[in-house]
Order: sequence, then structure tokens, then C-alpha cells
Amino acid sequence: MKHIVNLRVEKLPEGAYLATSDDMPGLVAQGCTIAETIEIARDIARGLVEAQAEDAVQIALASNDGKAHGRRVTECYF
Repeated sequence: MKHIVNLRVEKLPEGAYLATSDDMPGLVAQGCTIAETIEIARDIARGLVEAQAEDAVQIALASNDGKAHGRRVTECYF
């Protein structure tokens, strides 16, 4: 599944680039070029989505006596 996240990329005084996103708290990426910064941001976004899904499953399992009861645990759109 493909997701879309709006990135804000700015050039830092030392010459590197910094990407952040209001759409995804915790996404902060830094690279030497814009392309590298965007690629790093993609990797971080994937990791954040995976961590969020894992946390949601653990929370659902804990609140349902270890059973998800066939329900969808989390949906991630970005």
C-alpha cells in the first residue's frame, strides 16, 4: 500500500537538508542532498507505520485477553 506524506525540506546553514512532516509526528530526516533526505524520510515513515501497527496489535491483544476477535486492529493512512 502506498501512502502520501507532505514533507517540509529546508536547507540547514551547514549545507545539509532537513525534512520534517506535520502529517507524521516523529518524522525527522537529514541528508546531504534533497534526494537523499527524501529517501531517508521514506525509510523513517515506513518504520513509524510498522511501529504504530505493532503497538496497536499489542494494545488490542492486551485489552482483549490476548485475542483480537477477528477485528481489524489499526488502519494507517498517510
